[in-house]
Amino acid sequence: MSAARLHSSSEPFQVDRVDIPEPTGSDVLVRVRACGIVPNLKNVLAAADFLPDLAFPEYPAIYGLDPAGEIAAVGPDVLGLSPGRRVYVNPGRSCGSCRRCRDSRPQECASYGLGGYHGFTPESQRLFQRYPWGGFAEYMIAPANSLVELPDSVSFEEAARFGYLGTSYGALTRAGAGPTTSVLINGATGTLGVGATLLSLAMGVPRILAVARNERVLDELKELAPNRIVTHSNNVGPCTEWAREQTDGEGPDVVLDALGPGSPPEASMDALRSLARGGRLAMIGGGYDPLPIDPPWFMVNQISYIGSLWFTTAQGGEMARMAAAGTLDLEPLIHLRFPLDQVDKAIEAACSREHGGLVNVVITP
Repeated sequence: MSAARLHSSSEPFQVDRVDIPEPTGSDVLVRVRACGIVPNLKNVLAAADFLPDLAFPEYPAIYGLDPAGEIAAVGPDVLGLSPGRRVYVNPGRSCGSCRRCRDSRPQECASYGLGGYHGFTPESQRLFQRYPWGGFAEYMIAPANSLVELPDSVSFEEAARFGYLGTSYGALTRAGAGPTTSVLINGATGTLGVGATLLSLAMGVPRILAVARNERVLDELKELAPNRIVTHSNNVGPCTEWAREQTDGEGPDVVLDALGPGSPPEASMDALRSLARGGRLAMIGGGYDPLPIDPPWFMVNQISYIGSLWFTTAQGGEMARMAAAGTLDLEPLIHLRFPLDQVDKAIEAACSREHGGLVNVVITP
């Protein structure tokens, strides 16, 4: 098969011919049809050589975080799945045997990592050794319990966005978003923020406050549901008082902070301070700067600050069913497709902010 592999952080991706792996045990061989490009992948590749607290695929490495395709073959211990099924591969990997994995909390496993991307502790390295395949290849091996079956109404390109959609969905679920809540999405025009907007609509949130700097994309988001989405540009000032005005003076029930590395911490604090009493902020953007937290304010107002990492395969299945039912509308996504020998160009395209997170850059092996 052909695979785009990275031989060092200082070289471009190279398309190599390698053996097609064979599934054993409860693993599955997937024919990859589309794999999403992570906008942050460029930074991850540059950091792979000097972040010892994380784990990365060993060179020559097959990256590719969000693969979707068809089952080509199954291992002898696989039940309930057969060749030809259309699937998304959840890249979340855990050891499967520790207390947290046995309690259905895989993201809290000390070995947890994202296949085709990076792990969150040094212990994640053994999972890359077991599953070294990302989605920048024609075929890959994945554990059967990582597969999300796709309805015919969801294209492979749309499914290749499930990672970012699922990250937002997992956070919104943890924060209790739903038909009785208002939600402020901080960084609404980025990849995570657009996913959070689409999922908030699908989850029945009646009042969605979209906050960002990209006014062009804010206008496009508002057009998705003008009676439910209101927008605020950070270019005109902080969102705190505006958010309270949009929620009858109370403030939003939920803030989903999707601001990424490099964003000013003041922007996160402005959204945090807008929360209603009993409100909950879920962080998914990964901003690196520390925040000046005021513990008494958290106590008196019963505010919760929640860190949320990725999502479960079960939640991926929920999103697939919402898409099949039409409540999760993926039509607004703009797909840019690149062949396997243009991974580097695709990574650069994913960094463009013209249409923000509405653009979905995918590799089609």
